[in-house]
Amino acid sequence: MMAAATKQAAGPREVQTQLSSKSHLKPGNLLQERYQILGLLGVGGFSTVYQARDMRFPTVSRLCAVKEMINQVTDPRLREMAVRSFEREAALLATLDHPALPTVYDYFSEGERSYLVLEYIRGRDLEAILTERGGKLDSKTVLEWALQICEVLSYLHGHQPRPIVFRDVKPSNLMLDSRERIRLIDFGIAKVFQALERGTMVGTEGYAPPEQYRGEATPAVDVYGLGATLHHLLTGQDPRMEAPFSFAERPIHAANPAISPALEAIIMRCLSYKVEDRFRDALAVREALSMVVGPTTSGWVGQMGMPASTLVGGPGVATAVPLTGLVTETTRQPVWVFECGDEIRSGPAVADGLVFAGSYDKYLYALNAQSGQLQWQYKTAGSVATTPAVYKEYVLVGSADKHLYCLRRRNGILVWRLTTGGPIYSSPKAHLDHAFFGSEDSYLYAIQLGNGRLVWKATAHSPVRSSPWVTDERVFVGSEAGYLFCLDLTGQVKWQFQARRAITSSPVVANDMVFLGAMDGLVYALDANSGWAIWRFRTRRPIISTPAVQGETLLIGSSDGHLYALDALSGRQLWLFKTEGQVTSSPAVWQNAVYFGSTDGFIYSLDIRKGEVRWRFQTGGLVVSSPAVANGMVFVGSADKKLYALPV
Repeated sequence: MMAAATKQAAGPREVQTQLSSKSHLKPGNLLQERYQILGLLGVGGFSTVYQARDMRFPTVSRLCAVKEMINQVTDPRLREMAVRSFEREAALLATLDHPALPTVYDYFSEGERSYLVLEYIRGRDLEAILTERGGKLDSKTVLEWALQICEVLSYLHGHQPRPIVFRDVKPSNLMLDSRERIRLIDFGIAKVFQALERGTMVGTEGYAPPEQYRGEATPAVDVYGLGATLHHLLTGQDPRMEAPFSFAERPIHAANPAISPALEAIIMRCLSYKVEDRFRDALAVREALSMVVGPTTSGWVGQMGMPASTLVGGPGVATAVPLTGLVTETTRQPVWVFECGDEIRSGPAVADGLVFAGSYDKYLYALNAQSGQLQWQYKTAGSVATTPAVYKEYVLVGSADKHLYCLRRRNGILVWRLTTGGPIYSSPKAHLDHAFFGSEDSYLYAIQLGNGRLVWKATAHSPVRSSPWVTDERVFVGSEAGYLFCLDLTGQVKWQFQARRAITSSPVVANDMVFLGAMDGLVYALDANSGWAIWRFRTRRPIISTPAVQGETLLIGSSDGHLYALDALSGRQLWLFKTEGQVTSSPAVWQNAVYFGSTDGFIYSLDIRKGEVRWRFQTGGLVVSSPAVANGMVFVGSADKKLYALPV
């Protein structure tokens, strides 16, 4: 057994300042007249960690981990710096709130020793698991762990007011707890990133990128450490025992032929020598990993393998007829196709004969719904990955440039824009002359529509990518820390519910119940008034798709490749439909049919009662966009840069 903040003894190549530390506490010793030492858990370069019992709970055995730092530095200035470093770790951890991070209970000093009291985590670190399993792990297991690691690193990299860079991602600092969940441990060298700051190099040789030796600490440092960790787990090759920065000479497939080219390409990009060649942060890595449909798939497409478009026309051009070969199953030809300058990953919105769609090319487009002709376009300063909200004479859209834009619906003229502290991936919802949306800065916002003034913002303690559901009395929204919040219209939290992993899926309220999916692979049905769980349904992979409810039928997609139809009252499965990709697209229902997309490149129409295919249409890229249905047509975007209008 190990505990949070336990470190392995430093190896000969571990490049960090060593603090001499002898085990001082013995079983039975009492700290602060509260924490009774039970035994030693581990010794590292910076500290010693003990298992202890909190004696303020006399009737139960509440275990905790006590991390001890012995300050033996003789130089008064360096001694003070060491104490401040310890206090920084304690203060940093105390502000964090994520299920993959250990909870801080207490911290204090006694003489020359300082102590941090942490949640005791039952489990084993990944280095120990790697050794037990013969020095190499299968790609399915590693991919599942990688997504969890990205989740917690994304939380740290999105921390406000400044990102937190862990700086020592490696197998021994990652634990698999008793619930088979990854936990990130040992924040002894974590620091808040400050631009252009230089400092002493801390990290572990083999897992640390070149710039870390120069004292630089940006999220790209953790991206490299993640890549080195995944390379180690898949190949069994300990980077501390290899030549520095030699990953390109040791391809993963040479040691593990079962690895997919897609997964290997993502890991090797993480390990790029140059910072600018890597993913910018853990969120970008997670987005790439989410496109990997399985551990052995060879049909992955995405940032490093998008198939060329096969439709005629350039950016901003509507094409009336598709090329031969794109229509499959029953005959289904697009009414029109409009090409943007980059991928379309968010869903369009339709109102008053116009279709509004955002693209990664930074534009919001307004098109004639019948002909696909461009009416106007508005350029933001970042990619647009949110579904626009249309309300009265306004259209609202969020951008990765950290702004929410309010435009005139008819001509695209800017009315106002609001600045937040982070990119916006939460689609705005307009209700009662107000706009509600979340931001990567960990807040949910309520804005007056007429003038763009902030009414209130409520903290979610982690990035908000879920889109809110708004009623006349309540706002429901999920967070990347795994919480679903129910707030009143003044921004006060009425109740909250915690899933096991992030809630990126948006909640839907129907029949006094709240329905949502989570990255833990579960579909939840909660009582809308109390937040109590009514039922849960397990899929095999994380859920990003937002559910749709039609009568007593709930429909939702999963990254396990299926669209599920469930009884909304009981959670009983009615039918499921398998695609050849992940279903992160949110289904749309019209009459007796359901429409959705898959990363296999198809747009599907199914009979809602039996789950049988009515038709499917193949695009030239992933379909993660959620369809909108209006006036007998289905509007949906694709990663092939095109927006399609298909007859229902």
